[in-house]
Amino acid sequence: MKTSYKGTFIACLVLFLWFTNLSYLLVYQTVNFNSVLVYFFIFLQTHLYTGIFITAHDAMHGLVSPNRNVNRWIGRIAAALFAFNSYDLLNSKHHLHHRFVGTDQDPDYHQGGFWVWYYHFAKQYVTWIQIVLMAISYNLLKLVFPMENLILFWIIPSILSTFQLFYFGTYKPHMGEHENVHKAGSQRKNHFWAFLSCYFFGYHYEHHSSPATPWWKLYQEKEKNDLILKK
Repeated sequence: MKTSYKGTFIACLVLFLWFTNLSYLLVYQTVNFNSVLVYFFIFLQTHLYTGIFITAHDAMHGLVSPNRNVNRWIGRIAAALFAFNSYDLLNSKHHLHHRFVGTDQDPDYHQGGFWVWYYHFAKQYVTWIQIVLMAISYNLLKLVFPMENLILFWIIPSILSTFQLFYFGTYKPHMGEHENVHKAGSQRKNHFWAFLSCYFFGYHYEHHSSPATPWWKLYQEKEKNDLILKK
């Protein structure tokens, strides 16, 4: 499947929405924990954090732009916005995941329960440089923005997003035994829930069987596979 500039537009839209929403929330004046709006905003920013990581992921597959430099730099920007992740590290390990899925050479795979697996997963990607950069950023940003806003709308959504990505994009699809070459399962067809939960990455078998399909077209792969299974 050829990469089109539609992928560039969608990637830039996700980054724009993340930045615009965060800019608004950092100066949000009345944080009232009795208001459902606060929890909605946390959920929304968490979802947008997941979106910028998915954007970096699509760049790793060359799906953001047909221009390699543009594709790579959008991927790097998206990865950096997600707690200063290294795009090159993510790219290298993600392709190992596809090449050696479900084996000892797969950096995303680990036998064990949710928390043990999550710890193993996080250890593969979180670096001391990230932690230091996040600490510096926090201490600089709190000179400008309320600390409460930074914690609620910048830090907490980024942490919640790691759980969202891990559970729906790694743990749930790869846990247990799978009798297919991709060693991956796929959630039932429900496009609204699939988008809401993890930008269609619950359709995980479809991603592994067609890694050249961008996230916003994975629902089409799901429909194709379901039609094949019905025959």
